Amino acid sequence: MIKITFLGTNGWFDTETGRTVSILIEHNDYYIVLDAGNGISRLPQYIKDDRPVYLFLSHFHLDHISGLHTLSLNKFSKGLYIISQPNSERIIKQFINTPFTTPIDKLPFDTHIINALEPNIELPFNATFLPLVHSTEVLGGRFEIDDKVICYCTDTAYCENVITLAKDADVLITECSMKSKETFTDKIHLNPELAAKLALEANVKKLLLMHFDASSYLKLEDRVSAEVSAGEIFNNTFAAIDGLEVEV
Repeated sequence: MIKITFLGTNGWFDTETGRTVSILIEHNDYYIVLDAGNGISRLPQYIKDDRPVYLFLSHFHLDHISGLHTLSLNKFSKGLYIISQPNSERIIKQFINTPFTTPIDKLPFDTHIINALEPNIELPFNATFLPLVHSTEVLGGRFEIDDKVICYCTDTAYCENVITLAKDADVLITECSMKSKETFTDKIHLNPELAAKLALEANVKKLLLMHFDASSYLKLEDRVSAEVSAGEIFNNTFAAIDGLEVEV
């Protein structure tokens, strides 16, 4: 069994509706964590044994890395493997360092940094990463775990690489920063309709919306409205909230 737990589902900043983005994927042999917003501070509630932990950082906007400050809450006896963009090691070691937080080499576990685009990287699951369309460099990921496929694409406009990564996936987890039919002139985020169209084009089985802009989605009821709007295009759509668990 593979279980997805949403530790944080807000975009931009924390509010009473949720913490910033972090998602846990649990497999019998390892854990995968998607991004490190403040939701990652909940990780010790879920990681109870000595499986290795693989943390995918899609990009370095603060709402996706601010929770790295809380890594020292964890044991990670089999180590932490951070998967991120090429040449990201300098940024990671600068951020997980004084004067901001406990330095990476002082954490109570071994940490390894992996270039997501390096050919033939050794992981206990198959993974493919492609660039998305945003205001900064962002990677989306396709994770093939046993006979299941989970795709994670956040902070992106509508783009072909999302469709490529999500093709025939069991689950597409993607952002929903904008409200229904809202658009940005710079085209760097999705609204419910665009997310649903991507799911439809990619022929996924389930669409899970998250990364709701905290300045727009003021109440959880606003997420329900987004779910309804997306569901008119792609029926099997769900708006995630903090604490939601989904079995795949």
